[in-house]
Amino acid sequence: MSDLLRPGPDGELGNAVEGYLLWHATVTEAEQRAREFVEAMDWLTTSQQAEIERCYVADSLKRARKDLERIAARCLDLRAEYEHRYQGLRRRCVGLALTVCAASTAAVALLLLL
Repeated sequence: MSDLLRPGPDGELGNAVEGYLLWHATVTEAEQRAREFVEAMDWLTTSQQAEIERCYVADSLKRARKDLERIAARCLDLRAEYEHRYQGLRRRCVGLALTVCAASTAAVALLLLL
């Protein structure tokens, strides 16, 4: 089994498959839209239609790639922001738990001494 097909700890295989399927659907949709766009231009020759269709698909895929890169970058930014907030929250919770434990221990020790 290749390394790409081995499931990783963070679901890398699922992400790779999902990304492949998403891109394949994007390519299929771009090709379909290009065909529909060119069909209305029946005065063009076959080679002209093919060239326009090719350019339309290339432009659509370029735009889709930029959109996906922008979305991926935003996801990374959000992940970093949430991890930072989670670490702060975790520090506060651990601090509160330690404070409660210390206060409880001090209260029990004080009651035992009386």
